[in-house]
Amino acid sequence: MTKVKNMRVRLAVLLLAAGLALSMAACGKKNAPKPPGPDPTYPKTYPKPD
Repeated sequence: MTKVKNMRVRLAVLLLAAGLALSMAACGKKNAPKPPGPDPTYPKTYPKPD
């Protein structure tokens, strides 16, 4: 491989890795998780009582 082609391959790999890392970071939640409130349907029993 020539030096220029080697640099292009390295640059392409670096850009691909950065793109994958940034796309995964964009999927995260922005705030802390909130516990469920006083909902009478939580927790549910299984199986439902008849």
